Amino acid sequence: MKLYFILCFLLTLFLCGPAEAGDSQGEQPKRVEIVGYDDDAMEPFISRDGRFLLFNNLNEPTTNTDIHFAERKDDWTWLYRGKVKGINTPDLEGCPTMDRAGRIYFISPRNYPKTLCAIYTGKFKDGQVTDVQIVESISQKKPGMVNFDVEVSPDGEMLIFVDSQFKPGSGPQSANLVMASRDGAGFARLPGSSWLLSPVNKPDSLQYAPTISSNKLTLYFTRFDRKSDFKAPQIYRAARPALDAPFGQPVHLTGLGEYVEGSAFSPDERLLYFHRKDGTKFHLYAIPVR
Repeated sequence: MKLYFILCFLLTLFLCGPAEAGDSQGEQPKRVEIVGYDDDAMEPFISRDGRFLLFNNLNEPTTNTDIHFAERKDDWTWLYRGKVKGINTPDLEGCPTMDRAGRIYFISPRNYPKTLCAIYTGKFKDGQVTDVQIVESISQKKPGMVNFDVEVSPDGEMLIFVDSQFKPGSGPQSANLVMASRDGAGFARLPGSSWLLSPVNKPDSLQYAPTISSNKLTLYFTRFDRKSDFKAPQIYRAARPALDAPFGQPVHLTGLGEYVEGSAFSPDERLLYFHRKDGTKFHLYAIPVR
């Protein structure tokens, strides 16, 4: 990294430091209640206007995974409104994310054998999605290479997603984050994506479920490291001083739980939502961001 960016990064840390979820001052995650819903809840996302909570139920092969939504009562309480219309099929649909204009992105393998694509987009309004299309331009179009998990920046100009090599019957053998930028009506992979994310994409680990701040300088993501002391996925944070600088070394967010994934910001980036496995069931939680 150039000396300029090193100095900027050190100055940023000295003045205010990157936003971080409560991992050193005793904050405890607080359970999020979805009134009228009592099933597994995973992969939370809060619409950019703060009105809706989107999430999916259990993403196991034996379950029909769909995208659901609830309406805000307060930060910790949401009123269940049902499954999102116009988006769900008998295949898996999950990992919803949305920009400020209401353009939703999600994952579905519904046509993967034919298209080798798994990321879709559409227009969300009041629990209904229209104009559903494949986001085809970022797929490598290689059999077994699956883009699972996707995040769109609030301004709709950046996608962060996962390149994952799947082995039949064994799940993902690798999973690394990739960045793409707006290219006309679609997206194109950033030529420097691997460099920008090099500290984040740890070899022999799975990196997924990205969350990017509105200024695109702070990244939260989930990592499953088979060689670490953690027996289940954990959430990490990485920051950078400028858009053309790589992210720094990730910091593990301690105290969230033994099995945590799928972070998402509140619209004001004051809270970080995520899901946690409690026994055999997944619930949503949130914690303040400093």
